[in-house]
Amino acid sequence: MENFREFIYTKCLDFSIRIARLYTYLQENKKEFVFSKQILRSGTSIGANLAEAQYGISRKDFLSKSYISLKETAETMYWLEILRRADYLKEDEFLSIYNDCEELKKLFMSITKTTKNSMNNNKKQPTSNSQLPTPNSKLLTPNSKLLTPNS
Repeated sequence: MENFREFIYTKCLDFSIRIARLYTYLQENKKEFVFSKQILRSGTSIGANLAEAQYGISRKDFLSKSYISLKETAETMYWLEILRRADYLKEDEFLSIYNDCEELKKLFMSITKTTKNSMNNNKKQPTSNSQLPTPNSKLLTPNSKLLTPNS
């Protein structure tokens, strides 16, 4: 488990650095100031939310932060697509960073699915009212004695 945590943390950190470099490239070389800020926010938020998730106060908190990371990958892919279609990125530049983002998206899809399934499997199934003993019922084994108010 620890190796996977290090693996995905490193992937997110490396991706954030690529996004920061893309931001600088877009601002300095392409004089693009709107989309570059959007992709900087969403692209670096992926790893920031992972860092928060790793220290979540509950599994539900971990799942919530992981979903936010997943949604941020989708948003980042959207901004990358805009940058490609608006000719701010060449096809090879786009594919390189887009594929990295796609890989992160798949990892977070797996994390959220696995965590959610694990949480659902750990929930105790409530007993129906018909299975609950009543105050006057005798319980479980033929030889057991239940003390009820009427005993």
